[in-house]
Amino acid sequence: MTRTIVESKTQTAIIGFDQPFCVIGERINPTGRKKLAAELEAGDFSTVEKDALAQVAAGATMLDINAGVVYNSNPNPNETEPPLMTKVLTMVQNLVDIPLCIDSSVPAALEAGLAACEGRPLLNSVTGEEDRLEAILPLVKKYNVPVVAISNDDSGISEDPEVRFAVAKKIVERAADFGIPAHDIVVDPLVMPIGAMATAGLQVFELVRKLRTELGVNTTCGASNISFGLPNRHGINNAFLPMAMAAGMTSAIMNPIQLPITQKKMEEKLEALAVAGIIVPADIDPELLASLTGMGSFQSKAGSEMTAIRAANFLTNNDPHGAAWIKANRAPTASGAEAGARGRRSGGRRRG
Repeated sequence: MTRTIVESKTQTAIIGFDQPFCVIGERINPTGRKKLAAELEAGDFSTVEKDALAQVAAGATMLDINAGVVYNSNPNPNETEPPLMTKVLTMVQNLVDIPLCIDSSVPAALEAGLAACEGRPLLNSVTGEEDRLEAILPLVKKYNVPVVAISNDDSGISEDPEVRFAVAKKIVERAADFGIPAHDIVVDPLVMPIGAMATAGLQVFELVRKLRTELGVNTTCGASNISFGLPNRHGINNAFLPMAMAAGMTSAIMNPIQLPITQKKMEEKLEALAVAGIIVPADIDPELLASLTGMGSFQSKAGSEMTAIRAANFLTNNDPHGAAWIKANRAPTASGAEAGARGRRSGGRRRG
């Protein structure tokens, strides 16, 4: 069986066909998050800390670390991203114990992360573009780490799954020239939005099966791409993930948490209820009201996608006897809550 080993200083994560699905938490990424980008440029890591802890609590196996901020003061990421990657990665690995995925399009930032990271991180990513292969594969070999291989090349992203398979095969073969084994290649076959391409789901399931049987590699994807632009994205994601797992996909870069509702959203809901003539007691518990109105929670908690993944792990016998399923769905106890709190690493510098 193909097994990709990723490690922190104290924990090991195994991506494999006979392993529970690997959830790579995507939240530590400033792309499309203006507030987080501004915080990082200002040296404020409070949101990063919250996102790291919330994703671990929700059940993430690994955390993706992306420091791709375009500074207002300096728009050159080759200068600004490497030191920021080092700061973010160091802070996160001092806060949580699970393995990390170093995510950047800037080779210098990838190497800075590799130099700072304890254990054996996953590197995200290499593509089939010639300059990218020549820049990234030597780093993979030098640091002896696994790498995400994205199935596009100099010609861009093809809608033809056979072309994307050929790019993945090329990357695996070029990696072998550097002495990098196939079990250290995690292929991203590229998930297209189902709203734009009706066959997107069928394509990725077919591709994942072929990557498993013909190349023997593990796979990953940006899971939410499948539902981009559509209503009720969680519903589509909840169906897609177990189906992809059944086809052989072994990991996904995704958001494991259900984002908390804001006070502003609750005020808007209360106004709508008042317009409808529904009287809400002034002393009602806000968390209860959020639950009763189907809004969610004021607290970060595991999202519905995590429930779907845990169920699929159970059904595919990658959760023997349903131990993880039962643990996740059992009502918490006071002692359990205390144990969970003790299991989180406190802040502060950890010696290497």
